[in-house]
Amino acid sequence: MNVWTFQPENFGELLPYVRDELVTDINFNGRDVWIDHLYRGRYRADIKLSEDFVSQFATRISNVVSKSFNKFNNLLEAETETLRVSIIHESVACTGTSISIRKTSPARRLTEDSMLKDGYCVPEMLVFLENCIRAHMNLIMTGLPGSGKTELLKFLTKYIPENERVITIEDNLEIHYRSINPQKDCVELKVNEEFFDYTKAIKSCLRQNPKWIMLSEARSTEVKYLLEAMSTGTHCLTTLHTDDVNKVPDRIQNMMKDTVSPQRIENDVFSFVDAGILIRKGTDLRKGIRRYIDQICFYSRENGKNKIVMMAEGGSIINRSLPPDIKRKFSFAGIEDPFLPKERMNET
Repeated sequence: MNVWTFQPENFGELLPYVRDELVTDINFNGRDVWIDHLYRGRYRADIKLSEDFVSQFATRISNVVSKSFNKFNNLLEAETETLRVSIIHESVACTGTSISIRKTSPARRLTEDSMLKDGYCVPEMLVFLENCIRAHMNLIMTGLPGSGKTELLKFLTKYIPENERVITIEDNLEIHYRSINPQKDCVELKVNEEFFDYTKAIKSCLRQNPKWIMLSEARSTEVKYLLEAMSTGTHCLTTLHTDDVNKVPDRIQNMMKDTVSPQRIENDVFSFVDAGILIRKGTDLRKGIRRYIDQICFYSRENGKNKIVMMAEGGSIINRSLPPDIKRKFSFAGIEDPFLPKERMNET
């Protein structure tokens, strides 16, 4: 994807939505403009884009990225540090030229105060997540598109010590690790299919002495090398599209495309991935869109047996008993009770 510089005059009537920090996505379907808003949800904007504007917008971006846009080259993609633009030509989009603008904020939208105030999670769950990072747990944030998986990942990075090297691997820069953690050791890698794909990036970064590897999204066979990285003691945070933490092992197996034995992949998931977290997006009649942690589970492999242990369901903690391997990992980090805040631990 080509990088370009944001010019306000290029966006016309879309500019107020581009500048609104609460807007995450702007989509044009050839007739209507639809807006994704953090609190209002998805709604149709009261504006109409002229054919001239749509044509000029596509032409400006095609000129900036030096790529033609026509029926033979019918997909145009570009990005800035905070925007991702995708345009599909009317020759293949029968409803008219399709425009998608995705905003990637170089800031943490989630804070401890907002998470508790907005019902994102209960206090003990927040403490537990902090202790997971302190214990160097390998975590997978799951959920459907737009649920806020990457935002939770970004929030959790605040608990990583500044001297622990983090390498982020992304095709579209969404984590913005250096921007949100300016004093911490970090390398940000940007992949592309032709010259530096995910597999090469994961293999390469292992020679760069990372303590943590972060993928904005695990999508395909590169997950094999991510599991191998975890097996070496490198820690990982990533996201995955699924609607239930119980489906993660099967989802990862399906991503492998029969390149590795399904049983081996399943065993690796239960051996090296510690926990899955499901973020749910719903509608609150009073507050509009509500995002919250619905499920948390542990993936445990003990005595040759794989087991999923649910810790949270429906936004509530339902089980405080830890599998032996998970309990050991907390103990190694000096955490005897992962539901206790750090300051309370020092008192006991």
